[in-house]
Amino acid sequence: MTQTVNCVVLLKEAEALDRAPWPGALGERILKEVSREGWQRWLAQQTILMNEQRLSPINPDHRAYLESEMEAFLFGDGGETPAGWIDPNADKS
Repeated sequence: MTQTVNCVVLLKEAEALDRAPWPGALGERILKEVSREGWQRWLAQQTILMNEQRLSPINPDHRAYLESEMEAFLFGDGGETPAGWIDPNADKS
């Protein structure tokens, strides 16, 4: 039987992650409150941030920024969208 969580991203019950995707207390919170699909949405947002702002995961300042954006995306106001970002999947009509 698949485990589920009440996902704070999707605002509904959804399939849980198998293990904490982040170390420490934050990772445990994500495991308990974020679904597999919710985490995938964060990974897509993280990719946008990294590409648009040319962030490097090996730079400690960039990692700290990404972690704060992850918390905002998952548990806060949704985080920020890079200036000028146009969603390529948005309706163009």
